[in-house]
Amino acid sequence: MGRTTWLDDDGLKKGEWTSEEDRILVAYINEYGLGDWRTLPKRAGLQRYGKSCRLRWLNYLRPGIKRGKFTPQEEDDIIRFHSLLGNSNSKANAKPNRQ
Repeated sequence: MGRTTWLDDDGLKKGEWTSEEDRILVAYINEYGLGDWRTLPKRAGLQRYGKSCRLRWLNYLRPGIKRGKFTPQEEDDIIRFHSLLGNSNSKANAKPNRQ
C-alpha cells in the first residue's frame, strides 16, 4: 500500500503519484522536452512541485532506466570498479547505463 496523496498549504499535491499524472508528465516532456522544472508543472497542468516532477521523471519515468537484477557482467564490473576505486561513489557513478 502506498502513501496517501494530500494537498499542502499551497494547494499542491504531495504523496503518491497517479497513473494519470505520470501520463501527463510523460506526454508533456515528449512534446516540449525537458526545460525549467520550476514552471513545468503549471504548464503541464499538474498540481505538483517542480522538484517532485523532476524526481519522478529521473527516477521512474525516464526512458532507458534499467530495472531488475544486475547481469553477471554488471556484477563483475561492480566488483572490479570497487577494487579500483574503493567506496568513492563520485568516481563509481561515472559508470554509464545504471543510474
